[in-house]
Amino acid sequence: MNNIYLVPGPTTVPAKIRAIYQHDFGSSDLDSDFFQLYSATEQLLQQLFGTTNSVVMMTGEAMLGLWGGLKSCLQPGDKVVSIANGVFGRGIGEMAQSLGAEVEFVEFPFYEAASDFERIDTVVKRVQPKMITAVHCETPSGILNPIAEIGAIKAKYNTPLLYVDAVASLGGAPVEVDNWHIDICLGGSQKVLSCPPDMTLLSVSPTAWETIQQVNYSGYDALGPYFNALKQQLFPYTPHWRGIAALTLATKMLLEEGLEQVFARHQQVATFCREKIAELGLTIYPHDKIYAAPTVTAINVPKNFTWNKLNNSLREHGLIVGGSFGPLAEKVFRIGHMGSQADMKLIKNALSILKLALAL
Repeated sequence: MNNIYLVPGPTTVPAKIRAIYQHDFGSSDLDSDFFQLYSATEQLLQQLFGTTNSVVMMTGEAMLGLWGGLKSCLQPGDKVVSIANGVFGRGIGEMAQSLGAEVEFVEFPFYEAASDFERIDTVVKRVQPKMITAVHCETPSGILNPIAEIGAIKAKYNTPLLYVDAVASLGGAPVEVDNWHIDICLGGSQKVLSCPPDMTLLSVSPTAWETIQQVNYSGYDALGPYFNALKQQLFPYTPHWRGIAALTLATKMLLEEGLEQVFARHQQVATFCREKIAELGLTIYPHDKIYAAPTVTAINVPKNFTWNKLNNSLREHGLIVGGSFGPLAEKVFRIGHMGSQADMKLIKNALSILKLALAL
């Protein structure tokens, strides 16, 4: 029996993507073909990000870019407003604190979206921060936050920078960097793009580039060296040709399907999943279903099970799903229906197995 893998990332890598890693390429430090590929891939990714801003592709899992964006823009004493309604939202603020920034958290319960815009507005107006941070899809709790409204607050008070983690939403839900006034938007290869966890993606606005140049941070995760890297054909370290080629194919596949169709596919699978979860007598973790993410469903562990017992039963039947983190550990489990896993047949089979496991 083949296992069904529906973890919320890294997602299942399609055979077409895996095949790229078997190819031999030239020298990405020197070969003009690589520079052409990088430029073409950037243009494709701009469509996913909804931006005309430059897109940086770094070798490493998305945490690399998360740190790099913060280190490249913040200095000790800088004021940051961190919007936190989950493990990652809180974590970004704590990362900024570790760099010496003065961080004020606007916190919400993990089961709620960051949708009290009046409260966010009040804090931003009072603090006048250099940066606002937010997470679009809080994967551990299965919530999709309303970034457009947060971006409008950023624009209202002329906040220099809005930094958004869109790792688990990019490609599976609308991300509108320009319309939402996002200055740095973080993506990763291992979620909807269904590539290995080896590439970080960041869209960077002109304002963010100005800040990056002023801060002048130097390190492996620094964004500064990418400002003219393509123009000068000189990258700060050997670029990952295979990783970028995989991104090219993955992005083309989404664009050829049509982004509106891709978004609809994710929403259709998510809606079906949640309807069947309710029929099984389970409850999803987010309280307001309007903000439930289209890429992942977070489900409360039923009272007559421990997570360990449920997980073992699911695995015995061939279904691999995810637990959760931090305060949600042992309380919530997650079905990842993003990218290659946003497939109705997979979800139907998975829910049949979940029904069997619950009957034990």
